[in-house]
Amino acid sequence: MNNKNIFILIISLLILGTIATVLLQSSSVSTGPSKYDEFAQCLKGRGAVFYGAFWCPHCKTQKELFGSSAKLLPYVECSTFDGQNQLQICKDKKIEGYPTWEFSDETRLSGEISLEKLAEKTSCLLPL
Repeated sequence: MNNKNIFILIISLLILGTIATVLLQSSSVSTGPSKYDEFAQCLKGRGAVFYGAFWCPHCKTQKELFGSSAKLLPYVECSTFDGQNQLQICKDKKIEGYPTWEFSDETRLSGEISLEKLAEKTSCLLPL
């Protein structure tokens, strides 16, 4: 085999690998509701608010607990786009750390909060 044929073979394998990866990922995407959709919506309905920042690793971990249902969380972004300052809404609420959960009774919990604790604070039903 000459170098040209080897190059074509490698490029072909890379293309096939990319196509296979895309097909596998698209087949594993669920189109129905996720496990925590109702729980996340209940948190919002009960007045819970999750204050965080895009650059915050603990906020990322908090969102990961909800999986794809994280998009339904009552989330307020506190960071400016450059990550250097806090948005006025969070200054007004005196949010000092991330993540911070605020509840309808005006109590707060800071740090990564378990789903069980969020269910307890809001009386929302946590799915099994």
